[in-house]
Amino acid sequence: MPSQPSSPHAPTASKFNMDLLVGWILLIGVLLSLTLLLCGALWHRLAVGTLTDDFHLGGTNLLEFVIAEAHSLVGGALRPRILISGGIAVLMITPYIRVLASMLYFLIEERNLKYTIFTLFVLSVLSYSLMLH
Repeated sequence: MPSQPSSPHAPTASKFNMDLLVGWILLIGVLLSLTLLLCGALWHRLAVGTLTDDFHLGGTNLLEFVIAEAHSLVGGALRPRILISGGIAVLMITPYIRVLASMLYFLIEERNLKYTIFTLFVLSVLSYSLMLH
């Protein structure tokens, strides 16, 4: 049986499928965030009788936000807001993890300095933006 000529746009066989990993990172991040947000909203609705809440995020960055909510959780204040905050944090950190995985892939698997530098730049911009107020 003659072999088919390979297309220049056909995916190359690799030991590691980065597209699949990125897809899973995004899928898991979004589904986990959605689950936390829905559970927190449902719990709040059942406990209070309304979906409205006084939930302010202004003047804080992601790290401060997560640390404040972690202190509440460690202090024993398990409440719907913790789940909602977790959902927001997971949603915000998902693209960061995706870019970090891409940078590591280009550095370790592909050994491509140009793409490693590009993704490192994007990672640094994302890091800076997550730490802004």
